Amino acid sequence: MPAGLAGCTGSGPIDTYISSVAATNPSVAAAATAEWAKLQTEGATAAAVSIFAADPSACGAELGAASNFKSAASFVAIFSDAGEADRAWGSGLFGFVPPAVGEQAPGVTRGASTGLGISSFTYVLSPVQLAAWHHSVFVALVVLTNLDTTAFQPATAAVDARLN
Repeated sequence: MPAGLAGCTGSGPIDTYISSVAATNPSVAAAATAEWAKLQTEGATAAAVSIFAADPSACGAELGAASNFKSAASFVAIFSDAGEADRAWGSGLFGFVPPAVGEQAPGVTRGASTGLGISSFTYVLSPVQLAAWHHSVFVALVVLTNLDTTAFQPATAAVDARLN
């Protein structure tokens, strides 16, 4: 993680994250609970969230994305098989739905050119940098807010390397 960010309390299994954020931001906890329930109906068996922030108040924001603080968050879910993971990725994670094949939008890249495989997309438009992808039985989401663009590729590569 970039210098100046500290791990947030509640990082870890999805249930731990939801319980922790519920204490400071019940609406974010409710949204995360709904997203987790959706992913479970799509076949998810486990998930984890990690959030790092420059200020503890960002830890209660949705995936750490406080508009005035630097933060980095990741979400990873595991599925029973790669088909379930790919379908879940295609339906979107936390409201971030992949663009249609061939769709052109500012800051959006889809597919192999992201460096994360065919089932992937990135969105890079300051102050947000986001990547969502499917790798084997995993789906992953990385969101960086208010961080230098040089932090994005190492962050996504670090998460992707652990999806084996």
